[in-house]
Order: sequence, then C-alpha cells, then structure tokens
Amino acid sequence: MRIFYACRRRSVNLAVMQDAQPTSAPSTLLGPDDPPPFSVFHREGRAELVMFCDHAGRAFPRALGTLGLGQRELDQHIAWDIGIAGLGRRLAHSLDAPFFMTGYSRLVIDCNRHLDDPTSIAQESDRVPVPGNRGLSAADRHRRQEEIFLPYHRGLAEEIQGRIASGRTPVIISLHSFTPVMNGFQRPWHVGVLWNNDARMPVPLMRRLAEEPDLVVGDNEPYSGRDGHGYSIKAHAEALGLAHALLEIRQDLIADDSGQEKWAGILHRVLKDVLDNPALHEMRLQSGAAS
Repeated sequence: MRIFYACRRRSVNLAVMQDAQPTSAPSTLLGPDDPPPFSVFHREGRAELVMFCDHAGRAFPRALGTLGLGQRELDQHIAWDIGIAGLGRRLAHSLDAPFFMTGYSRLVIDCNRHLDDPTSIAQESDRVPVPGNRGLSAADRHRRQEEIFLPYHRGLAEEIQGRIASGRTPVIISLHSFTPVMNGFQRPWHVGVLWNNDARMPVPLMRRLAEEPDLVVGDNEPYSGRDGHGYSIKAHAEALGLAHALLEIRQDLIADDSGQEKWAGILHRVLKDVLDNPALHEMRLQSGAAS
C-alpha cells in the first residue's frame, strides 16, 4: 500500500488519487438535493483522538435509485453498519473528539476498500446481488470515486494532518458494527478489536474491555486486521505511525437508542482509561507500514 499522506506539509495528497485522476467530464452523480459525501460530528473536539466510520451512511444518490434493491435489503447490514452512527455521535460528545461519518451506503462505494479492490463497488454482498452495480463503465466508477470516496478521505486526512501539525498527535479509532449471524454462524462476541502490528492501543483496550461484566471480547474477531482487506485504518493510522484500533460492536446490541446509550457508556469508561497513556500519542512507524 502506498503512503496516503504527504507528511510535513499542510496539504494532504491521497496516493489513491493516482487511480482516479480528474477528467474534463462534469460531475453528474450528486445533485443539489443529494446529501454531502460525509459529515463530521463534534469537529471542535479537543481530545487527542479522531474517530471515524466508513459505513455509517445509508443514502443513495438520486441518480442511482436504490441500485435495484428493495427496502428489506436496504435495512440489512449489507447497506450500512447498523447503530454505529448513533453510538459514534454519543461517544464523540462524551470523549470530546471529532467523529467522521460517510453519508452514502457502502453499496454505492465502500470507503473502506482501496479503489482497485474488486469489492470497492460490490456486485454481490452476503449473497445478495446488487443489480445497479453490474456492468458499470469506467466513467460510472470514476464519478462514485470522485464525488463520494475521495472527499471523505480528503476530509479525514486533512483533519488528522492538521492536528499533527499543531502538535496534537491523535489516536485513531475506526468504528464498525457486525451482524450477529453470518453464513449460519451465531457470533458469540459482543465486541471485537481488529489490529495488525501496532499493539499500543489494541492490547490494553482488549484487556480493559475484558474487565467489563459479561463481555465476550474478540481478538481480531469477527474479522481480522491482518488480512489486508481494510483500507482506512491502514491509510490514516498505520501509514503515519499513529496508535490506533478498529472496534467492531455487534449490531443487535446497538440497534436502538437504549443500546447505543449503554455501549457509549461502556466505551467511554474503557477508552478514558486506555487513552490516558502518553505512549499512545507518539508517531511510531512500524516496519513495512508505509510500503
């Protein structure tokens, strides 16, 4: 993976932009009535922490309709990370940190996949075909990249780089939620911590989560931070040597307001304890992180 940031400069260059160079064709995907590609909650947060969710949104550009899917499919986990937007907003407020949220469904374009990943614009998700993603032209893909994927990642990159430039080295936390059942398997974990080489954040985080009553904590479960599929945490944290973790919370636990409130309280307690460590606010580039 190529380096995401141009460090030591205020401007931020996405290496992935090399895969999506601008053309002379005008933008035709997002219209004036479409929502923005991303939003930021509590941007003024003063904590040395930046949080984001690549799958928070569930909007579809009007020009695309619903990609041929019905409401039943759109309400499922294939379209968005259920409950994570409400949880993230609560947590951002209590921890005094910014929370970046994508506006559009991951089915339009997955902001946690590199643009050359075949699942960047999925033709099928959890065995559900996505008719509107089949037979796309290069121009179709380009519009989604330029108008949804890149603005989100530029905004997040600029926020992180700006904090570093001001002498506030942030911890990076990516928030996700996972479906309780996948391929017939009932997942036992309440929360999972995904990580790769940098143990500064995930190891004490898992240890502290395990101290909470009755929690089953997954270490690189239900997904792994070492399988190369994720994009954002590598681009926005590993490439800069920032301490980080990706948190997965089971969706049935945060599907409503009461669950989100409960889990915001749990994660507030846990993260306040873990983040109180000066070693987390140092840039430590891991071997191979910027390759």
